[in-house]
Amino acid sequence: MSVPLLQADVLSAVTAALSTVRDPELDESIVDLGFVRQTSVVDGHAEVRLRLPTYFCAPNFAYLMVADAYDAVSSVPGIHTTTVLLEDHMNSAEINAGVASRAGFVGSFGPEATGELDDLRLTFQRKAHTACLERACQLLIAAGWSVDGLASAHLSDLPKSEQRSSLLRRRGDIGLSVAEDAALFVDDCGEPVPAEQVPMRLRFARAVRVSIDGNAHFCRGLLTTRYPDAVADQKPLRPGQEAI
Repeated sequence: MSVPLLQADVLSAVTAALSTVRDPELDESIVDLGFVRQTSVVDGHAEVRLRLPTYFCAPNFAYLMVADAYDAVSSVPGIHTTTVLLEDHMNSAEINAGVASRAGFVGSFGPEATGELDDLRLTFQRKAHTACLERACQLLIAAGWSVDGLASAHLSDLPKSEQRSSLLRRRGDIGLSVAEDAALFVDDCGEPVPAEQVPMRLRFARAVRVSIDGNAHFCRGLLTTRYPDAVADQKPLRPGQEAI
């Protein structure tokens, strides 16, 4: 016989589910960024209200976050129906109605949409992997590895750390091996990068990482300018982001 979940437990589970939803461009949790304004659960119905840094944030990214939040919350045990509402956005009506009806991006925007967003999502998942790879490599370099030597590194060489966990998740997102004996420094297709190319690829990876971190820092500032109360909801920056 199953024991009914307490409403507080369900609400906590909903928040945990929302924490897995990431801004595709910034590669950070919408909870950590302060994008979740309000969450409530009443008699198995969850309602989530989201806010973004500007009125005109890209509608494709906004749609992905609302749709992902809907899917994440709907999967929580004890939740029977879900409403996710994006507030104060130029396309709130289209996005909210489209997600509620499961119409997809094209169904939500009609002729304005050129297609669904799978390719866009993959592009930013690959950027996120590149940024996480750079962070992981810096961890090994700090431990004494040479840049050229990274070509021979395997996932097993990464110590338990936030960098390792993040990299494994991003590799999984784009279908790369997460086996301990898998090569660390690989391209988007999982092919090991030759030693002579590693320095150039690492510089590129750093540029991608700095760009993502810089955009995240900027968007946090825009959000708290628009909604001063969002400061209390934002998780502190990762080590290193403060310098961006």
